[in-house]
Amino acid sequence: MVAAMHRYMNQETSLQASVSEKLSREYLYAVAYHEDEAELCAMELRALFGSIAEGGCLISDRDVGLGRSPFIRYKLAIRAQGADVASIAEYAAGIGLNKATFKVCFIDTDGSVSYEDKRAAERQIGRSIQGQAEMRTPERLFGVAYAHGKWLFGEYRKSEPEWLKHNEKPRPYSTALSTRVARAIVNIAVPQPEGVRVIDPCCGIGTVVIEATAMGIDIAGADINPLAVRGARINLAHFGMPDVVRLADMRTLTGRYDTAIIDLPYNLCSKMSVEERLSMLQSGARLADRLLIVTTEAVDASIGQAGLQILDRCIVRKGRFERQILLCRSGEQGGA
Repeated sequence: MVAAMHRYMNQETSLQASVSEKLSREYLYAVAYHEDEAELCAMELRALFGSIAEGGCLISDRDVGLGRSPFIRYKLAIRAQGADVASIAEYAAGIGLNKATFKVCFIDTDGSVSYEDKRAAERQIGRSIQGQAEMRTPERLFGVAYAHGKWLFGEYRKSEPEWLKHNEKPRPYSTALSTRVARAIVNIAVPQPEGVRVIDPCCGIGTVVIEATAMGIDIAGADINPLAVRGARINLAHFGMPDVVRLADMRTLTGRYDTAIIDLPYNLCSKMSVEERLSMLQSGARLADRLLIVTTEAVDASIGQAGLQILDRCIVRKGRFERQILLCRSGEQGGA
């Protein structure tokens, strides 16, 4: 047995008292991201969980739907924790499967556990479970992880990247947000979707509208460009989604929404004037108290002039190209 396994597995068994009941509402989320999206991932996690990942994972009592975040790869509903694998195996021996088949998988978080140790942990826990193991199509899937200095065990699920299929739009646009970025900014703008009404007044080809709609969020889109609106409608229809976009200048839109997501127009050949930008931000503040602004230029001064406060921010890079993501609120509003 390798030295690392002696360190992890030959300690005195220390399964915590009533651990199943105590941890039944805690979850481990394993995250992964490209270095260009590290800041965006952290900002999304702050919005969803109020904290960021450490050592490749995050533990929270918040139950966020798997598949919602583009950065969460695995989710473990924690049922037991211990100082070593032996204590986890002791807990697993008491699991009732009711004749269901099972599989135990190691969830890698920060790469600190060797390949041999991962497989040994799976085998030790799997042997302790009273039931029939099934490697291909198990009826129950359990996970084990080593995170934050302790071993964790529970029911395990892997994310299905639904957003990837949204890359295949019939009407793409070269400077549009990627589906990953679009989904993340929707989560930042709307961390708790229930009962929230959202407006995307510069919706373009509908990238943000599609991601929000896919997550069951009540969103409406608008754009001043008739070609963009037509493209958005075609894209929405392609994915079987309702037509929720219309042709309109955001400065003429009426009504009130809980949140506005504004991807400020970007053009390689021309720049928006300061006056135009301020007018759009003021219109956004008129539509909603909470705003998520995407921009390729520094707009802090304009945001202040529009009566907005910046709550959180990050930069998303793609090569030398940068976008700023700014979460804002009306200056007169209290709380995030």
